[in-house]
Amino acid sequence: MKTKLVSSALSAVMALSVCGAFPLNQGTISAANTSMRDMTTMEIVKDMGIGINLGNTMEACGDWIADVDKQWGDGILTVQEYETAWGSPVITKKMIQGMADEGFGVVRVPVAWSNLMGDNYKISPELDARVHEIVDWVIDADMYCIINIHWDNGWVNSFPDNKDECMKRYKVMWDQISDSFKDYGDRLMFESQNEELGWESVWNPWGSTNGKAESYALVNEINQKFVDTVRSSGGNNPKRHLLISGYNTGIDRTCDPLFKMPDDPANRMAVSVHYYTPAGFAILEDEDADWAKARATWGTDEDIRELNANMDMMKQGYIDKGIPVIVGEYGCPTKGKEAASVRKFLSTVCKAAYDRGMCPVLWSTPGGHYNRETCKLEDQELKKLFNDITGYEPKATTTTTTTTTTVTTTSTTVTSSDIKDDIVYGDANCDGGVDMSDVVLIMQALANPNKYGINGSDGNHITAKGADNADVDTSSKGLTSNDALRIQEYLLHKIDTLKAV
Repeated sequence: MKTKLVSSALSAVMALSVCGAFPLNQGTISAANTSMRDMTTMEIVKDMGIGINLGNTMEACGDWIADVDKQWGDGILTVQEYETAWGSPVITKKMIQGMADEGFGVVRVPVAWSNLMGDNYKISPELDARVHEIVDWVIDADMYCIINIHWDNGWVNSFPDNKDECMKRYKVMWDQISDSFKDYGDRLMFESQNEELGWESVWNPWGSTNGKAESYALVNEINQKFVDTVRSSGGNNPKRHLLISGYNTGIDRTCDPLFKMPDDPANRMAVSVHYYTPAGFAILEDEDADWAKARATWGTDEDIRELNANMDMMKQGYIDKGIPVIVGEYGCPTKGKEAASVRKFLSTVCKAAYDRGMCPVLWSTPGGHYNRETCKLEDQELKKLFNDITGYEPKATTTTTTTTTTVTTTSTTVTSSDIKDDIVYGDANCDGGVDMSDVVLIMQALANPNKYGINGSDGNHITAKGADNADVDTSSKGLTSNDALRIQEYLLHKIDTLKAV
């Protein structure tokens, strides 16, 4: 349920963000996150280790979201409503850090950029800012990040019937994404698309070969447009490492001679495939489909032979030819599955890819393999198997000493650590990003309500009413406008409480 206050804050952010036809990013990037090292894409992919997807989150989409909002809400959609539409909680920095702590080296962030899109395919500034925030958290956690154009409500499926308009849309979107993220270093990778490049309406893989060459040619043309668009943009993009979507990201189809990697003057590309084989185990839960029967177990000799044959196909077709491979998605549901088989499937697929020089990226959604509340893998035995594969050693737990500032007002004593916990985890319900020095300034504001106040002009600062200045710029901390608003509301409430005492 939205409030008018939240909607107003978001509107203010939108007004400040729109400053031209396409420029989106208004944030700053740390110097460490802008470096482009002298590393080949093969070396980058190897350095990634193994990864995890932030699935069913930033790519959540659907007309029903807007319909429900217009029917029951105040008619103003927010990025957060899309982010949580498919069951995800609002993503926090703690959740992202947990992925790093579990041993993952790369996070793939699928994105539906058409959510809240304006005229002429103008990407929403609020959505762009939120993706930036998550990308920053991933990189700050010393991981790599991959962003793409995902299924995005399926508009890519219209390419064969409306090629010119779809190609225009595709280029305009990548023009904006490339420009917005141009200054990021080589820890950010762009992926051309998800699984939708390849159309059964043109060629039926289970039928004749009619239309096969045409469908492959269109896939190759779109991937080339992606490379050309990114390379012609500014910043670090002429040298950015790129991920090219295979034909429907299927291994056999991507290894077909008709699939071509784009021409790239920088020679910095990897290819992406997905692995959900056999479908009866890796896709279906506990009900059969007309194309497969649901399976509860996996791990027979035939299953292992099938996996190795597929991974060998990718190694011979790409790795052995100097083309890096990222298995951008692999996984299976847990419903209707034997837990031991799930563990065996995930660890065996991971090892088969990793041992052949590929980077496997686990598909994980809310309620899936990674628990977004505990910020740990649900199956800690699986974590141990992953660690054995990569040689990852969890960092030893250390005890840190925190300086605490205490403010006493009448009979109430509040410590800075209390306030920090409240702001990040409690009443203010923010994602983090406020460090202890800022908390001390906030404490000053609480202790001196007549001297310090909230700057209402931009909604992002706590400013001084007097000579001393407790200026806490929440926007520079990577917090969202909603977080800034919650801090303000929290402070005003806390100040009123202290006044009452």
